[in-house]
Amino acid sequence: MHNPEVKTCAKGDDVMRRISWMLAMVLVLSALLAACGKKDAAAVVKDLNEVVGEMESYQGAGVMTLHTGETPQQYKVEVWHQKPSYYRIALTNAKKDVTQIVLRNDEGVFVLTPSQNKSFRFQSDWPDNQGQVYLYETLIRSITGDKTRQFADEKESYVFDVAANYNTHALVRQKIWLNKSDYAPKQVEVSDSNANVVVDVKFDSFKFGADFGKDAFDMQRNMTAATEEGNKTGNGTGTDAGAGAAPAEKTDDAGAQQPANPQTPDADGAVTDGQSGVSDGTKPQGTENHEGSAGATSEQGSEEPTSAAPKESDSFGVIQPTYAPEGVKLKDDQILEEAGDYSVLLRYEGTYNYTIFEARPQDRAVSLAPSRLVDLGFTAGMISGDALQTLTWTVDGVEYRITSADLPENEMVRIATSMQEESGK
Repeated sequence: MHNPEVKTCAKGDDVMRRISWMLAMVLVLSALLAACGKKDAAAVVKDLNEVVGEMESYQGAGVMTLHTGETPQQYKVEVWHQKPSYYRIALTNAKKDVTQIVLRNDEGVFVLTPSQNKSFRFQSDWPDNQGQVYLYETLIRSITGDKTRQFADEKESYVFDVAANYNTHALVRQKIWLNKSDYAPKQVEVSDSNANVVVDVKFDSFKFGADFGKDAFDMQRNMTAATEEGNKTGNGTGTDAGAGAAPAEKTDDAGAQQPANPQTPDADGAVTDGQSGVSDGTKPQGTENHEGSAGATSEQGSEEPTSAAPKESDSFGVIQPTYAPEGVKLKDDQILEEAGDYSVLLRYEGTYNYTIFEARPQDRAVSLAPSRLVDLGFTAGMISGDALQTLTWTVDGVEYRITSADLPENEMVRIATSMQEESGK
């Protein structure tokens, strides 16, 4: 005879087992769905390689802060890139409202200061041979190339902590924040060996697939458009509707892109074509010894001043760096005033021996000495020479040159950076 109570208990146990099994399956499926929605470092790196491989162009803007001096210095940064190798980087000193542009097109690499009508041109594979903290390719290359990278998944960002590769021993690590939705950069912090943030970039906007005008990367257009915009706004920067700016309708007046003229007229008709150097008086004005063809460079840059009267020969004092390598001290400084020109020469000796030359360059024709671009953060400089190296850069109309036979390049950069906001004494 069957017991009804036993049968009822058996059915109850069976129902409980089924419920437990269903709950277990729900938990497993939930875990699988959660895992599918959350990416690890390897998955993100794979996606980044695909993004760079398919990328045709981009346009970004933000603020870069340098923590290299006593007080932080801010610069507005605008970056344009169009495949395969067109670049335009505008750096604007937020305090002084002065813009410098680094441009790469089919004619070469240019460093432009439109407000002063100055341009330098040289052959270089920049930025392939070195990176900048505000270039997307540089950031992704740092992430994908560091096998010891650290990864964090935050609410709206993927964060990578990787080695910094910026041709200077002062920058060791960097943290990179990428937007989860499209992998656009949001912020970059570059630190020194003591984990102090030296460079910080915050992107206000970043757009993949930007549409640029036909002459967006043309040198002459960048010089004239920035000046025109400065005349309209009174600020001299031209970064809001800059040269050849995207979208394309802002450049209809210029028409199709024209080849950049390697000989750039200055205000008085003089030609600046490369790096100013020590005059040997051997080349007449308008020399044909330019860098237009590969390898067409002179062993010694030469120049001949124009007959135009100096426009900015007034004194700017003596601008001294706040940094010097250990074991180095200032030997002497000299103020040189000849033919209405004002310049300064500082000599340092000790562990390293070097000189710093400061002057307001006058309009002149210059043949290009072999040189390469170096990132100073606040502007672009040029390194030339082999046994005797010279780092040249221009800020606020003053040209600086550090020359040495034994000073390492990273020390040159540190010295130059320490002079960026100094005033003449």
